[in-house]
Amino acid sequence: MAFDFNATDFYDPGSYAKETSRIFDICNGCRLCFNLCPSFDVLFKRIDELDGEMDKLTDKDTKKVVDLCYDCKLCFPKCPYTPPHKYMLDFPRHMIRGKAIEAKKHGVTLQDKMLSRTDLLGTVSTKAAPIVNWTMESKPFRILMERTIGIHRERNLPKYSSQTFRSWYKNHKKSEARSNAEVAEKNNRREDSPKVVFFHTCSVNYNDVDTGKAAIQVLEKNGVQVEVPPQKCCGMPYLDGGDIDNTKKHAAYNLSQLAEYVKKGYDVVSPGPSCSYLMKQDYPMLSQNPDAKLVAAHTFDMMEYLAKLNKEGKLSADFKESQGNITYHLPCHLKAQNIGFKSRDVLELIPDTNVEVVAKCSGHDGTWSLKKENFKMSLEVGKPLFEKFTDGTAAASDCPLAQLQIEKGSGAKPRHPIQILRDAYGLEQDPKE
Repeated sequence: MAFDFNATDFYDPGSYAKETSRIFDICNGCRLCFNLCPSFDVLFKRIDELDGEMDKLTDKDTKKVVDLCYDCKLCFPKCPYTPPHKYMLDFPRHMIRGKAIEAKKHGVTLQDKMLSRTDLLGTVSTKAAPIVNWTMESKPFRILMERTIGIHRERNLPKYSSQTFRSWYKNHKKSEARSNAEVAEKNNRREDSPKVVFFHTCSVNYNDVDTGKAAIQVLEKNGVQVEVPPQKCCGMPYLDGGDIDNTKKHAAYNLSQLAEYVKKGYDVVSPGPSCSYLMKQDYPMLSQNPDAKLVAAHTFDMMEYLAKLNKEGKLSADFKESQGNITYHLPCHLKAQNIGFKSRDVLELIPDTNVEVVAKCSGHDGTWSLKKENFKMSLEVGKPLFEKFTDGTAAASDCPLAQLQIEKGSGAKPRHPIQILRDAYGLEQDPKE
């Protein structure tokens, strides 16, 4: 295996340099990904400047390619040399290895430390959400943030909710069990009903709580038994900064919570494409615990799970309202899961609803576009996507960061497909309890 988070030589510069040379040589000979992202553009132009003499590429050249990679994963499904091909090429994960070696050598930067502490920032910020949100829109404070942490002053940021999703769900469960008779009836009804663990994501818990509410409403509408155990950030923000140790710690914690439910017949469902991708694809590589593969095999993206229910004849068609024309952005981390267009497929079950799929990268890509050195480039990456959103058409995307980027670049304010489906069922919007 060419890539292994747990390999003894994972942080060895010599081993890394040798693998870098091998991968760059293969990519140069293929160039199928020449227009996918800034990393490939810079790499191929630099090789051409050197008249194809690969051995003249410097560590500085390599670092620039690594820093420009925002781990969208789009090159992986397009690459003809990924496993099980004998070349075993994994360009995006090798870029993560480069960031990890840099972090191990010089320490995780203050910027990446701040951007990765989503649970800490969310816990503090939700307690004073109105003040925090007002401060985040203050020009002097944004200038200060740019100078100290390096978050671009014009980057639109998600607002914090005064009530976390977990707090809402706790109240929701209390109101759901109004009487012992209702509880008994519900338990009898649930003997052979589908069961899921809801991995809510940091975005839903601290920012976009209504997406989590909509997910619970739709799941319960379809007779799905839902549990929401303790959980931490999936670890993706740590991975973005090359902090492998903290990524592993978060993976281990989440696996300890999720595996017990999976062993009891539950599936894991998440509304966040990056989270579901990490749990499916990276947890088995990050952890040597056999439970990692078990959890990965039972993890579904939110709309992927609903499409599964529909295939099994278990998804309600009790739609009350059509949703008209929808421009739907397919997030990169859903495309990389190779599951097809599940969000589109489910939304098109709604009568008189038409969905146009736009499968272009938004350019936000985790913490990458938050950084002042990448912000303007991120808008250039996303420009072909922004042009697809027009007035009068509902906008949708499963990715909360792509939603922010689309709003920044086009003015359209996308919603998660699960919110649109909730509305089509005629369920209450933004229920308080």
